[in-house]
Amino acid sequence: MPLPAKRHPPVPYERHVFVCVSGRTCPGRNGDEIGGRLRQMAKEAGITRRIRVNKSGCLNQCAHGPIIVIYPEAVWYAGVTLEDVHEIFAKTILRGEVIPRLVHTPTEKPDTNE
Repeated sequence: MPLPAKRHPPVPYERHVFVCVSGRTCPGRNGDEIGGRLRQMAKEAGITRRIRVNKSGCLNQCAHGPIIVIYPEAVWYAGVTLEDVHEIFAKTILRGEVIPRLVHTPTEKPDTNE
């Protein structure tokens, strides 16, 4: 007999964006500025009640940073640059589309900031 479908409570945001601003590489590769620009774009678009952009601690993929993780798609983007921000906002944050060239393929062993 199959398990009953799990019901999740309503979530407060349509999308939740985490931008790594910690670890060995993300701070030096504009992680903070990338997150700031995404927050500003959400504010200017008037969607901060639907979209949440947060700073994240280290996601243990330092060699691939800056890393952005977006839910509910559960997509991880790696090597994000300031030039990628507009595309990420327009395609993934607003429309839920994944950008294949930015998708992160995790290493077998996490690359920690230690």
